Amino acid sequence: MSEPTPPKIEFPCDYVIKVIGDAAPDFTEFVVAVVECHAPGVADGDITVNDSSKGRFCSVSLKIVATGEPQLKALFEELKASGRVHMVL
Repeated sequence: MSEPTPPKIEFPCDYVIKVIGDAAPDFTEFVVAVVECHAPGVADGDITVNDSSKGRFCSVSLKIVATGEPQLKALFEELKASGRVHMVL
């Protein structure tokens, strides 16, 4: 049996990313600033912020317009390289 191939994404498209990191007063602003460098034009209504039950972690979900794999890869790498982000989904 062959490996199933992942579905192809047709770009450009709306794409939701979720960024999880340690809770800090400026974490949301940091995430939005990095995302804006790679996908300008994120609307305030496209951002959702949730804190963990004990307040140690924060998740920021954003809807962006993805233009291609290179854009997404660069965005994920910059977020992870910051040292502030634990996970990007």
